[in-house]
Amino acid sequence: MAEQQAGRRAHLITGGFPPGSAAGHDHDYARLRLLTLLAEAEVPASVANDFGDIATWLPLARLLITYVDGPYPDGAQCATIERWLRAGGHWLALHGTSGGRAERVEGFRQRRTVKTEHHALLGSYFLTHPPIRRFRVEIAAEHPLTHGLGRSFEVEDEPYFVELQDPAGTQILLTADYGPDAVSPAIGTLYPRDTSLQPDGRRVIAYTRPVGAGGVTYCTLGHCHNPAIRAARAGAPADDAPPVFHGAWVSDGFLTLLRNTVALAVAAR
Repeated sequence: MAEQQAGRRAHLITGGFPPGSAAGHDHDYARLRLLTLLAEAEVPASVANDFGDIATWLPLARLLITYVDGPYPDGAQCATIERWLRAGGHWLALHGTSGGRAERVEGFRQRRTVKTEHHALLGSYFLTHPPIRRFRVEIAAEHPLTHGLGRSFEVEDEPYFVELQDPAGTQILLTADYGPDAVSPAIGTLYPRDTSLQPDGRRVIAYTRPVGAGGVTYCTLGHCHNPAIRAARAGAPADDAPPVFHGAWVSDGFLTLLRNTVALAVAAR
């Protein structure tokens, strides 16, 4: 198979929906940071704004990185990704990748994420997030991906609520307790209950799960925006974030996790 012949390459997808839309995130900043990390590791990369041409580029890569808000793979594209994962590829998914298509719900301004096949493949499903806040991330497992992280680190980011799709087959790497005031009106209305809450009262920040000979690593962190994006979201829930926000991208803990994942993925055979 072509997937088994992939070299030390990565395919990076960053973008919003509709095409050309920021969708609330500074994709240019995230793209630059991710390409810089790949360059540091001497990993060449192809770049796209959505999953449209993934069948062309994925067979050439050993690592797929996604930082998206809106774009998601359809059924055929999910099948392509799954075959590639089973042949040994690794998917590093960040932040809004656990979202996707959203539907209007009568009586609510906020939309509800529609669960599709890409959530099953990714292993998580985005529910909602309260406003940006600072919180402490705890390391939940000793793993090569968490090497060098210590026991915890602090970040300022969007506190994501994500529902695991395969808890039994998932190794949770990072968790956080956002505090009792981290609440969202979407819980109990758009979503009947908070399915992101773990038995110990914490929420998942990052995990890894095997898929055949390869696997998926997902991390909720990574929100970033600039003044133009901030102005365009004037109707969003209020928070105290500055006009230019880079959040976890200036955190050594987050960057260490990304570097570890890149190094392990491109070294795997």
